[in-house]
Amino acid sequence: MAQVLFIKVSTLKKNTILDGNVDVDKLLPYIKIAQEIHIQNFLGTKLYNKIIALINAGTLTTQDNPNYKTLVNNYVQPALIHFAMMDYLPFAAYQVKNAGVFKHISENAESVTKNEVDYLVNKEREFAEYYIRRMIDYLSFNNNLFPEYNQNSNEDVYPDKDNLFNGWVLWKTDIK
Repeated sequence: MAQVLFIKVSTLKKNTILDGNVDVDKLLPYIKIAQEIHIQNFLGTKLYNKIIALINAGTLTTQDNPNYKTLVNNYVQPALIHFAMMDYLPFAAYQVKNAGVFKHISENAESVTKNEVDYLVNKEREFAEYYIRRMIDYLSFNNNLFPEYNQNSNEDVYPDKDNLFNGWVLWKTDIK
């Protein structure tokens, strides 16, 4: 069975700074990673799998599932777009080939610094967090429409209800 993705590459390109000529094969892994790591983290395993099942059955967009369609179109997809970009950007300039790892350098452009890439990643993270906060609020307010949201058990991923990445907190203790 083919991998079910919640967005198309064309959707990612239309809604970000990506050039239309970026190779699909370079983007697909990052959409998959963002969906499996970030989106599943906030939906939880049961709701995530329910959406996949609806897409596989071709019934996500039918009148039988308007709530799931709204969830995916208005909340999941916008967040996934920016999580995928956040995950893709640090690797965008690199290629791995038989002879090693290469960094692409264009004749007509200037390479950006690591700080500039980090800035772009942080902006994408801010966008993704905004949409995730809206999704969490929507799911919390409408949890009766999505019973799978609270049905996770055992090894399932339980939905994370805090979307903020505040960085690492380091502290020093005086343990003697």
